Amino acid sequence: MTDDGGEEGGERAPSGAFSADSTKQALADACSAAGLDPGGADLLRLGENAIYRLRSAPVVARIARTVEYLPDIETEVAVARWLESVNFPSVRLAGPDDQPLVADERVVTFWELVSERAEYGTVAELASLLRQLHGLEPPASLVLPELRPFRRVEPRIGQAELDGEDRGFLRDRLEELRGKYAGLEFALPPGPVHGDANIGNIIRRQDDGTAVLIDLDGFADGPREWDLVLTAMYFERFGWHTAEEYDAFVDVYGFDVMSWPGYPVLRDIRELIMVTWLAQNTRESPKIAAEVGKRIADLRSGDGRRDWAPY
Repeated sequence: MTDDGGEEGGERAPSGAFSADSTKQALADACSAAGLDPGGADLLRLGENAIYRLRSAPVVARIARTVEYLPDIETEVAVARWLESVNFPSVRLAGPDDQPLVADERVVTFWELVSERAEYGTVAELASLLRQLHGLEPPASLVLPELRPFRRVEPRIGQAELDGEDRGFLRDRLEELRGKYAGLEFALPPGPVHGDANIGNIIRRQDDGTAVLIDLDGFADGPREWDLVLTAMYFERFGWHTAEEYDAFVDVYGFDVMSWPGYPVLRDIRELIMVTWLAQNTRESPKIAAEVGKRIADLRSGDGRRDWAPY
């Protein structure tokens, strides 16, 4: 997905590079179309999306980078409606019935505010949600895209502020991992996957404490191992989960992805994605730029525990 800031076909380009300042116009335009008040909205997160919490209603606005993301967000909306129809514990759409909206050449959706405090669920609850999710059969009307783990990696490498040596290293690693991924033999049957399954994407509802799955924009049809690898590597590689937490994850889900021979390949792919995802935001702060440099250096150095700062 690219965003060169240019204009094509006479359409207006987004208001500058993807940043806190440049997304405010999209928020204002989308809220105006939806009959919502953007006044005093707080930017909660700037990553793959800009996430705003409205002050006028218990609603969260998600703003994607460009209109090129529209097919993905249309799938996300369809997934949200499917999960609500089967009463799966996930975040619900809010605001207008007609979503997504295109505003200032960005794609905007509105969601319920699950909780003011953003209390995350447990690793065991994540395993339970994934077990439930992986047991669902989507309706014939919902056509999920095939999982493409590398789809956004190369554009991010090209757009990031990197020196030539680092850019070349990341591109070489990308090609190496593409080849390894193509040769994997998966142990679990394929089907619907969340795409970014980690405890940062499960939040407790403020009213009843139920853990619900959020951030549905990565839904795809693919190997279920893809939804299990983040928890495994957060334990094994980063130490963000304890051994007891990981054991609980395995017990509840019923499969240990670390016992599968292809685990190191998926882990390395996820690490590359983590680096390139953050690299697209180096302009936001020197701290982010320094973290990206550290991450690239760690990839060069080979295996071993990482002390990457979570974002």
